[in-house]
Amino acid sequence: MESKITIECGNIKLEGSLRKNRSQKAVIICHPHPLYGGNMDNTVVMTIADAFFEKGFTTLRFNFRGTCNSTGMFDNGIGEQEDIRAAMSWLMEKDYQKIYLAGYSFGARMNALVVSKGCEIEDHVMVSPPVGFMSFDEIKKMPSAGLIVTGANDEIAPKDQIQEHINRWQIDPQYEIIKDCDHFYSGCLGKLKTILTDYL
Repeated sequence: MESKITIECGNIKLEGSLRKNRSQKAVIICHPHPLYGGNMDNTVVMTIADAFFEKGFTTLRFNFRGTCNSTGMFDNGIGEQEDIRAAMSWLMEKDYQKIYLAGYSFGARMNALVVSKGCEIEDHVMVSPPVGFMSFDEIKKMPSAGLIVTGANDEIAPKDQIQEHINRWQIDPQYEIIKDCDHFYSGCLGKLKTILTDYL
């Protein structure tokens, strides 16, 4: 059963959805680009949340500032990083000791920025980081990235460009490329969920 929550980030109120589980492990799932229709009810975001929940995690989805019923305005990826930190603080105040980050597309880039600047998390999962659409060059290091997934036909998150960043960051995550899959995971949500549950 999911419950509606409000996360305060300064004077901004973020709408979120929490699904409580047994353990003190929790994951924050970040959604795709709000200017292109992305929000926390995106089907890929829901699939990521379902996979984590089945593996015992409490899941927290939320809408970035200016998205749906979250107040404020889109902040070009700057304030959105504060939104993620506010969600982490919210979970910590509720005594969740082990916090994971997972993000899809724009959400993966926002998480990557937060992680690269240093934060206490257990693990970091990136689904289709949009390296073909947005620059990742300013992200110099990428600790805590355990799993990266993309589609073989994903032009927004091209597999070869992602590999170049993995090499540049000098990390060795589990890197999965889903055959015949585009950026929207049309017909491939089941494969994505299997990869996530196997990994977790």
